[in-house]
Amino acid sequence: MTSASPQKPRFTPVSMLGLAAWVVLLIGLSWWMGQQAYHWLPVQASTAAPLVDGLFSFETAIGTFVFLGVVSVMVWVLLMHRADKYDESDAEPIEGNTRLEVIWTAIPFVLVMAIAVYAMRVNTTLGMLGPMEHIHLSNPVEEVGGYPGDRLPAEQVEVIARQWSWEFRYPAANVSSTELHLAVDQPVTFRLVSEDVLHGFYIPAFRLKQDVVPGRAIDFNLTPTRVGRYRLRDSQFSGTWFAANQVDVVVESGDDHSQWLETASRQPLQSGISDASLEFEQRAQSGRSGWATVPPAPPPQVNVPGSNLLPHDG
Repeated sequence: MTSASPQKPRFTPVSMLGLAAWVVLLIGLSWWMGQQAYHWLPVQASTAAPLVDGLFSFETAIGTFVFLGVVSVMVWVLLMHRADKYDESDAEPIEGNTRLEVIWTAIPFVLVMAIAVYAMRVNTTLGMLGPMEHIHLSNPVEEVGGYPGDRLPAEQVEVIARQWSWEFRYPAANVSSTELHLAVDQPVTFRLVSEDVLHGFYIPAFRLKQDVVPGRAIDFNLTPTRVGRYRLRDSQFSGTWFAANQVDVVVESGDDHSQWLETASRQPLQSGISDASLEFEQRAQSGRSGWATVPPAPPPQVNVPGSNLLPHDG
């Protein structure tokens, strides 16, 4: 006698309804987790922030759905298809299921393509909000950072990165500082320059990051949208004190910003913020040689040093 072939599981209307309800529940939980992702990030303080946060929320929701879906299948198999306590026989030989293989290939493909399309739309929008141009300092033949008429930002700020300090120059007002001041809702173009090694211009509240490459001047645009005090960090490992290479970014009203520029223009030049220089001097005075390191560049001479000890929003 031939052994009876194992019966294939049948999907009853009740089981299909239960599966549909569970999928709807997973979608709801994934959407909720995606909304929670907004609270994991710093405050939104630029026009780019909602776009980046929306993409992050979307990816979090999809990741949650995939994770819960996989865990659900694992739990179902463990509970409903486990062997009896003393069953030591081999499992039934099961061949491939074409329909199942098509399903678990199609679903990841659709999810990956959805993330790719969303990400491309965000990148395209970010490019329209603030295009980025590179200019070789060794051969600055022409200005490639021009913008047509109404897209020309009203304010230009030169950003100079060093080991390990930041300097911000406002050519229109003949002002320099080691604390970045910006006017709210006013587009600004940064001219990013490094005097030594690779640095990273990163303001988490703005959700924008740009490498500062030696030998290049990089035009980088953004528009702050929220008044407050934020933090600029060096996102690239640029040496011993790169983690201390931080300063505050102050976003203020247009009137307050104009007043700050006017007041700053009357201030004499003085040493700016450079925590690296202070720590280097303290180590030298203590007599401890410590680790070998590159001496920090001297603190830049600026009109307004500012402060990096005040509370900030992100």
